[in-house]
Order: sequence, then structure tokens, then C-alpha cells
Amino acid sequence: MTEQRAFKKLVRERMSRTGESYTTARRHVLAKAAGAPMPAVPAGLAYAEFGTDQHHEASLIRHALGSVYDEALIAGLAGGIGFMYFVFEYQGLPPLLTIVAQHHPEPWVQTALDRLHVPYDIQRSGKPQWAKLRKALDAGHPVFCTVDRSRLPWHGMEPGFGTDPYTVVVAGHDGDILHVDDESAVPHAISTEEFGAAWSAYRKGRHQMIVPTGPADGAPDIDGAIAATAGHLTGPVLGNNFDVNFGFSGMDKLATQLRDARTKTGWERRFGKPVPFFHGLRRLHECLEVEYTAPAASRPLYADFLELAGRPDAAALFRESARGWERVAALALESVSGLGAYTAVCEQQTRLMMSGGQEAREEIRTLGERADALAEENGAPDAAQRRELFDRLAEIVESSAVLERRALELL
Repeated sequence: MTEQRAFKKLVRERMSRTGESYTTARRHVLAKAAGAPMPAVPAGLAYAEFGTDQHHEASLIRHALGSVYDEALIAGLAGGIGFMYFVFEYQGLPPLLTIVAQHHPEPWVQTALDRLHVPYDIQRSGKPQWAKLRKALDAGHPVFCTVDRSRLPWHGMEPGFGTDPYTVVVAGHDGDILHVDDESAVPHAISTEEFGAAWSAYRKGRHQMIVPTGPADGAPDIDGAIAATAGHLTGPVLGNNFDVNFGFSGMDKLATQLRDARTKTGWERRFGKPVPFFHGLRRLHECLEVEYTAPAASRPLYADFLELAGRPDAAALFRESARGWERVAALALESVSGLGAYTAVCEQQTRLMMSGGQEAREEIRTLGERADALAEENGAPDAAQRRELFDRLAEIVESSAVLERRALELL
């Protein structure tokens, strides 16, 4: 089991034992881990602080800039919060829910550096530019790289399709061994061959390098960041028909579809049977707590930013909305956890969906049939309980959206 999966397992075990939210349990597990001895950090790296606090990319940017900026400030300058809601459907596979709770689609690293007025170089190339990477590192400059996470060995994942960008920082090298900042409190050592495979696999931004080249020249653009966040919550974001899935419109769409028991886009039809229910609810939790977000849909971290920016009243409302998103994530996770063989088969099906896709649809279908058969005997929620849960989730989403609209009026 990878370090990241082991950590999440510890958090979930504590949640199950204490009844705490994911965010609260995570803080306790981190505090306990902080008392354990840590391996030494190699000498000669571009910086000395590693590991993710609340938000993956904001933590990396903070480290790369010498840990002189608060993580909340960096996250807020990059755009802070947002909301994008889609459900993708493919023949032979359960519906795939995607929510991005942070600001989207502007790239976090470039946006944060721009609003900090930190100069940087950026390039993409058809093949790995090892000489340029080493030159930057030898000059003391860390290098942000966009990779396919599934091909980083410490994540312990089956190789995926290379469609999701994932940011890491190369903080140093020892010949052909790179030292990579990614989640762990010490950098990961990886050969250029292995890292090159992950670097090449993300096709859209293949071999991207972002190299900060100097100190900030000016005060952070806090007002511009807040205006961008507010603009994306109220829309438009893309300027096309997909804008209905973004910001407050996306929240309203999620609540409406959660309540919808009649049409094919409602959760009753999409996620109302045992197997889609498992995947939809597990994914809902991950999107609000883990994937491309800070805990509780990034709202507590954004409230910290607003307090730094001198907007305490709006910060208080976002903290209140965060409790709603945290509750949505907790209810989602609780509903599909600890259900014995049903959970195990659904998780096996998930792994196969991510690694095999359409080519594995027959095996995926067979696993789905097994999960359907196991659902009732392992205590999975029945149809009435699922309907009650969907309505409860919709109510919480609507309440959080009301709070956030009020907060924006104060900005």
C-alpha cells in the first residue's frame, strides 16, 4: 500500500472509531505523525520543507518559494474556490461523477506566481529536456512538472490514461536520480527513466516545466484574485454551453439532480442502484475532500485567505458553508463504507474501470453483477434509504450555496 493510501486509511479508521469528520480526523492523524522520527532530507536541494498541508499545489508553491508565504494566501491568489459539476456516462460503465471544488480551469501554479508577481520561465517540449532541468536545479531553482500521477510508483496505481494533470516539483538531483516533492514529508527519489515515463504520459501538457527565476516584484494582487473567484462563481467561466455546470449554476444543478426522481439525468436514475450508488457516493466524497481540492471543498482554506485579506465577515460565511460541504462528504463516505464483500467488489471494479476502461467492460459488468447480489446481504442502503439520502444531500448543497451567495455580496 502506498504512503498516501495508508494515510487515508488511517484517517478513515479514525473517522469510523470517533465519528469525527474527515478534516478533523486528518488533523489528529497528522499531529500524531508529527511526533514520529522522519528520514533525513538529502543535502543540496532547492528547499528544505516538504509534504502537503491542506492543498497539494498550494503547498508545493509555498515550498518552492522558500516557505515565506502562507499556504492560504497562495491558494487564494490562485483563485481559491470554485465549483464544476459533471456526470460522464459511457456504455457498459457506471456513471462517472466529477466535481472540482477549487478554482478552475485556470492553472494554479502560473496563476499564483502571476498574482505574487514572481517571475518564471515556462516551456513544453516533445521530449524530456533533462539538460535544462538539471541546469535549473544546479542554479538553485526548483522545477514544477506536470505528470501522469498513476505512473509515479509511490502512488501504487495501475497505469491510467494520462488525461488528468498532476503537479509535482523536482527539488534536486543526484546524477540520474531526481528528488521529487509530492505529498511526503521527505522527497521521493526516482530515476530519470521512471520519472520520464510519468512526465511523457500526460499528453496535453507533455514535458511542461515551470521554473521560478527570482523574487516577487510587487505586492500580491489580492483584489484581482477575489474578483476572479467571484466572477467564476457567478459565471460565465468558459463562455459556452458548459457554463451551466460551473459556479452557483453548477451547485444548483447538482441539488436539482439529487432531488430528481423522474428523468434520466436525476440521481434516482443515474445512481439509484447499488453499484452506481457506490461509485457515485464514493466519488462525491473524494471530490470534496481529496481530489483537486483542500478538505471541505477548499472552503476553510479560502476563509483563511479572506481573513488574511481583511474580509472577516465573508470568511465567516464561507466557514459556515464549509461545514455543509464537509457534511455532504461525510454522509457520502458513511453510506458506502464498511459493507464487507459489497465494498470490496465495488472497489475492485473501480480499479478495473480506471486501468482497463472499455476494453475491460465484460469483466467490469461481471463484477457489477456480483456487487448487486452482495448489496442487500452486506447492509448497503436500500432504495428508500438512497432516496432519503439524496434529498438530504440536496438540502445541504442548497444551504451552502445560499451562504456563499451571501458571502459574495460582502466581497
